[in-house]
Amino acid sequence: MTLRDHIHQRSEQLLEEVISFRRHFHQHPELSFQEVKTADYICSLLDNWNIPYRKGIAGTGITAFIRGARPEKKLVALRADMDALPIEEKNSSSFASLNPGVMHACGHDAHMAALLGCARILHEMAGRFEGTVQLIFQPGEEKLPGGALRMMEEGLFSEREPDLIIGQHVDPDLESGTLGFRPGPYMASTDELYFTITGKGGHAAMPHKLTDPVLIAAQMIVALQQIVSRKGNPAVPSVLSIGKVKAAGATNVIPDEVTMEGTFRTFDEMWRTKAHSLIRTVSEQTALAGGGSCECTILKGYPVLVNHPEYTASAMDAAEQYAGKENVVQLDLRMTSEDFAWYSQKYPAVFYRFGTKIPGEPANALHAATFGIHEPALAQAMGAMSFIALRILNQ
Repeated sequence: MTLRDHIHQRSEQLLEEVISFRRHFHQHPELSFQEVKTADYICSLLDNWNIPYRKGIAGTGITAFIRGARPEKKLVALRADMDALPIEEKNSSSFASLNPGVMHACGHDAHMAALLGCARILHEMAGRFEGTVQLIFQPGEEKLPGGALRMMEEGLFSEREPDLIIGQHVDPDLESGTLGFRPGPYMASTDELYFTITGKGGHAAMPHKLTDPVLIAAQMIVALQQIVSRKGNPAVPSVLSIGKVKAAGATNVIPDEVTMEGTFRTFDEMWRTKAHSLIRTVSEQTALAGGGSCECTILKGYPVLVNHPEYTASAMDAAEQYAGKENVVQLDLRMTSEDFAWYSQKYPAVFYRFGTKIPGEPANALHAATFGIHEPALAQAMGAMSFIALRILNQ
């Protein structure tokens, strides 16, 4: 039996069990850096399978090693994120979240389940490959500064640095069983923007006696948009969005203060740094021109996620051999962000998508209270990831 056929067969055989893992995680979600019971469950399975591991990295993170023949050769790391989101689930399935206000609405339950399936397959096949596979169950992907950075800072790769790190993510827009890749820059950097605009409030009928921070905020939103449209290179995708404005006045009251929150995202780190300076200057000067003041705080988030071109090409070739060319697609750039980008800034990395669209239903948006996946896609997820890892190790 070929390597591909063996992995495919085992993936189908393990599917029901892996679905049960996913449903357990879905029913018991935990927020970023609070994944205590999630970690305990993963450790109990690794114990049952006699796979050695180290826990407690960045609080709840776990790493495990599967050593093949000549383990000193190439090391490929496989990563899954563990945390859920602060969302009240609206699904009525038998395994819906039991934790009020917390839900796996981004597929991390599926990521963990698929990686556990990989662990079973690769552990059984340790004699059929050279090198080492490192499993990473990572906390806190959804919360800055991200569990990836914290795990690396706390010695995730202290034993040995990876030759390649691979991550996969559900994609509800891709048909179930489809795999999507993109070499080079793939996902944007992300930064959080916070503005506090101070003026002089009072009666709305007497604006000549006031310094209106609401008007300043409106002008500032327009001025900030011009940073992207007039200062940024049109060839570099960038987004500056203001998503929250709070002015606690009334129909006849101008408040003393307005706060705004937003995001800036791009694909160029040098432009990112320059844009931060422009955001501060434009916000402060716009407020000053209106007679008020502005305090601007920028929380620097995840960097640009860059897929290693050669390794991504190898992974796509392996995916086509495993799933068929008709089931492997090229992905578009995404303005969303991922803390997997921290790994990609330091090591060769491949981050790809596996389709989870439920047949016959509209695409199910990520981070939505009704999010769900086509669970049979987990067979493709664990099988493709296992096959890609072994193909690269055996090259």
